[in-house]
Amino acid sequence: MTGNGHDTPARTRRAFFVLALVTAAISPAMWAQKMYRPQPGYVQLGKPDQAEGRRIIDEFRANGAMGIAGDYYLELELRLLPRSGPERSLAGRMWGGRNDQGTVERVVLGDDRAGSRLLVQNGPQGAVWNSGGLPAGSVGMLGIAALFTPLAETELTAFDLQMPYLYWPDFIYEGIAKIRGRPAYQFLLYPPAEFAAKYPALTGVRIYLDTEFRQPVQSEQIGEGGRLLKTMMVQELQKTGEQWIPKSVDWRNDVTRNKTRLTVAGAALSQHFAPDIFAPAALNDDVRPPAQVGRIEP
Repeated sequence: MTGNGHDTPARTRRAFFVLALVTAAISPAMWAQKMYRPQPGYVQLGKPDQAEGRRIIDEFRANGAMGIAGDYYLELELRLLPRSGPERSLAGRMWGGRNDQGTVERVVLGDDRAGSRLLVQNGPQGAVWNSGGLPAGSVGMLGIAALFTPLAETELTAFDLQMPYLYWPDFIYEGIAKIRGRPAYQFLLYPPAEFAAKYPALTGVRIYLDTEFRQPVQSEQIGEGGRLLKTMMVQELQKTGEQWIPKSVDWRNDVTRNKTRLTVAGAALSQHFAPDIFAPAALNDDVRPPAQVGRIEP
């Protein structure tokens, strides 16, 4: 056997070692540059004023991404509407408020003890904690990929509840569109490099902010090649007291065509909750609903 034959295993090991070093040196930003990037779909002649778009979305973010003012409690009904097969319903509860990070929600889906419990922190430094499916008494922060796990066998995910894309810094203002007859600011937002590297299936999110209420009324999750993955649509708003709240919201899986509809069945606004109910360590504690909850008629 020649000397070259004896060297082959060593050369192979060196080649794999060099490849590993090169792979480790590729940053999330470099991976992101190789990914598909959805192209903007401008809704007017000429490119919309990007400085005006920046002003609109900065104002939206400065107001904590709007939402319901003050502390509030909502009773929810989730209807699972599969493309085929029987429908079913699931109850839920939500305590909401704001802290120095942004909006925050404590969500229970299903049975109080056996269902999913989540703490959803929105804002530039958002995070989601979950106690469902973990050992009794333990609470864990969800990683990026885990944000897309369906909750309680619905089309709803922690990503849908948190909407972190509202704070993604890389975006294009596409102009003013019409959504169910109402004008809405249209933006295309791109995931940050670290997010894109850990969940490459999502390449962008298009959002529509109602020009009057400055609320997200529709969003579209975009995959490789511009394929539509999931659509969120606010179907109906309800005025309760002096506030408008989303009464009915649909999440449609555009791949399977299955849908989940969230309906607000009851609400108690202008509440004053103890801040610790929004602490991750308290997620397994039982919290009683407010004494007076107003019914929202269908």
